[in-house]
Amino acid sequence: MRTAMIAAALALGASGVAWGQAAPAADAMRAAQRAYDAKPDTRGTGPYPAAKLTDPGLPDHVLYRPSDLAAMGARKLGVVVWGNGACSDDGASARLHLAEIASHGYLVIAPGTIKSGPGAPPPSEVDAPPPPGQLGVKTSSAQVSAGLDWALAENARKGSPLYGRIDPKMLAVSGHSCGGLQALQIAVDPRIRAVIIHNSGVFKDNANPIRGMTIAKSELKKLHTPVLYIMGGPTDIAWPNGNDDFDKIDTVPVAIASLDVGHGGTFQDDNGGRVTQVDVAWLAWQLRHDAAAARWFKGSDCRLCTDSQWTLRKKRID
Repeated sequence: MRTAMIAAALALGASGVAWGQAAPAADAMRAAQRAYDAKPDTRGTGPYPAAKLTDPGLPDHVLYRPSDLAAMGARKLGVVVWGNGACSDDGASARLHLAEIASHGYLVIAPGTIKSGPGAPPPSEVDAPPPPGQLGVKTSSAQVSAGLDWALAENARKGSPLYGRIDPKMLAVSGHSCGGLQALQIAVDPRIRAVIIHNSGVFKDNANPIRGMTIAKSELKKLHTPVLYIMGGPTDIAWPNGNDDFDKIDTVPVAIASLDVGHGGTFQDDNGGRVTQVDVAWLAWQLRHDAAAARWFKGSDCRLCTDSQWTLRKKRID
């Protein structure tokens, strides 16, 4: 089952839309997924061309990092752990997005194996909607967090390609849809210094319609670092939840940026599309204290503030 189809099922199931009513949307999802699978892996547009890798020391995870670590010189890697859309076990489901981030000097880690795009095994069956009933996760927030633990252990292990190359103060978590809820669960970890939530938010009534995912609005009170939500406009199924999170967060800086592209974001566009550039800027600001990157968000004339295709709300940012 392809990740896009699972994500669609989670979104439609949570909104109460029956699969019979959603057949055209499901067909469009299948077509988009086939086109995405046919795209080659890309190396990103940052200064450090990235590679998609696996490592036997971290089974059931997919890594994205600069392919030539020596080219970074004394510059340290940041680490981003990622929650897949639909909490799926396809660590390549957002491969263009994650490779783009990695090309700017990050080790990005997603749970699961390569189940889509280059390197994926042939599908064992034709994509079909999942059977009726409550939909469940295929990865847990603990599996997402395991990537962080592994990266820090490798940073300390002599002989590792990552030995001494990671700055343990540059750690971030991000995720899409159900994976965004995983990211919110991990965001309370005191090691985390930046958080990006894509097309997601805690359900407004504290319901938990996704089997295996339990999170309440009270978790937002535990956030300790600036948080960025990136939404897909009013047609994004997570729009009410993400905006409600923004309204309720009152202890840390928070911003919610929106581009009218719907729940799927721009992850399948070349190099992750427009939303990925916002991720890169947020990480550069929060982890590397880059003043130019801060201008994407700070001030009444910030870059997102003056881009007519984006809307931005923010608190404690300026």
